[in-house]
Amino acid sequence: MVNFFIGRPIFATVLAVLMVLIGTICAFLLPIAQYPRIAPPQVQITTTYTGADAVTVAETATTPIEQQINGTKGMIYFSSDSTSNGVASITATFDVGYSQDIAAVDIQNKVQTATPTLPPEVKQYGVSIKKTSTDFVCVVNLIDNSGKGLYDANYLDNYGQIYVADSLKRIKGVSDVNVFGRKYAMRIWLDPSRMSEMRITPTEVIQAVQQENLQAAAGKIGAAPAPDGQAFEFPITVKGRLSKTAEFEEIIVRRTNEGSVVRLKDLARIELSSENFETSGYLDGKPAGAIPVLQYPDANALSIVEQVRSEMNRLAKDFPAGLEYRIAYDTTKYVEENIAEVEHTLIEAFLLVMIVVFIFLQGWRATIIPLLAIPVSLVATFALMAAFGFSINSLTLCGLVLAIGLVVDDAIIVVENVEKFLHRGMNPLDATRAAMAEITTPIVTITLVLAAVFVPVAFIPGMTGMLYNQFAMTIVFSFLFSAFNSLTFSPAMSRLFLKAKQGETRFFLFRWFNR
Repeated sequence: MVNFFIGRPIFATVLAVLMVLIGTICAFLLPIAQYPRIAPPQVQITTTYTGADAVTVAETATTPIEQQINGTKGMIYFSSDSTSNGVASITATFDVGYSQDIAAVDIQNKVQTATPTLPPEVKQYGVSIKKTSTDFVCVVNLIDNSGKGLYDANYLDNYGQIYVADSLKRIKGVSDVNVFGRKYAMRIWLDPSRMSEMRITPTEVIQAVQQENLQAAAGKIGAAPAPDGQAFEFPITVKGRLSKTAEFEEIIVRRTNEGSVVRLKDLARIELSSENFETSGYLDGKPAGAIPVLQYPDANALSIVEQVRSEMNRLAKDFPAGLEYRIAYDTTKYVEENIAEVEHTLIEAFLLVMIVVFIFLQGWRATIIPLLAIPVSLVATFALMAAFGFSINSLTLCGLVLAIGLVVDDAIIVVENVEKFLHRGMNPLDATRAAMAEITTPIVTITLVLAAVFVPVAFIPGMTGMLYNQFAMTIVFSFLFSAFNSLTFSPAMSRLFLKAKQGETRFFLFRWFNR
């Protein structure tokens, strides 16, 4: 095989160019993150039993769901929380590396079997199943910058949910967009004393509101079959759900035989306020709408933040006067700085290797061959990183830094051995073939020995293994390509570039170094 490439240097060069092109394309497609994804995937199940206390929620909603999801494939444990405001929350945690999509489907199927045993109030509210993620890319904050207090927390939160969150969800790579805060709701504050005097229960109030606040289909006038002469068809539009405080106040809760009526305003105070008062966002001590943006595991965080900024700049053109946005929390800033430092180290390592190789080989022809082997091997590594689902992170880049010293060794061995035979008077073609006949087996052996050192690291179990898996395998990928180049590209280049040296070098620094 080696002689095939020595005799066909153009073919070897084309292979090297293809490796570089494919690796470059994959480098732009790889996700960028600070560290490899080592957090175990989680699926969250939430529902609400309105008006129930924590014990009732735990017994009637949380426990039936727990009994069904217990033993789900890949799940290592689950935790639940039943609160006094009627909310049941169960978080199922799966093995590191387990597919979160499959986990969500399995949990969905298990919850469906538990649904018939849940109370009617819980069924009406519904059971939400979401793939949770702790990978916050950034948090968009909506603030009142008018200085006049035009917008309160409710307005900012509600504006974010209606006009901002949906647009951000459509950005490529965004898994979810939540709104930390409150949204508008019609709140009915019942007066227990008045209800006791009139002997009215909360159930009667709920039924009255449900009967009046509904969207009804009223049908059509003149629809087929219609009598002769009926030329038109008119859809009937009736008033649907109530939207104003005054409309809710006029709801009739009870009507007596004597003709008296009890309206909702006689029993309660109605106001348009917040749906809940449990969460709220602040920035610099002032109310702010907080909209966290979460990413998919294989998404590019830097690209997401760039698109978020672009989308927010577009949306900001339609903001009301005095409303602005800020991105106060941005995880990509640290990632950018961290990756930039590693990139600088990568360049510095390349320059150091170039200087050392030039000093020892003492010729630009001999130096250029190992220097060409370095980028070919490192760039091609990105292709296998993409195939194995790796990301560009601190550990993979550190692996590339370490690999610079490894990938250059094979090419140096090739150059030195070819020069040895050139000094014996052989022509470049014969010298290259004789040199490769000696060192082909050692190059393969060196590659297998290095693989035996780093490959076992990839099989370390648990989070530690996931953390160092990409580091070790990046190094393995790089010197595998280095060995391939040393058997194909480097011999072909040696045949073309290397020439026998005549006498001792004339450069005084090399003569001093050699002595």
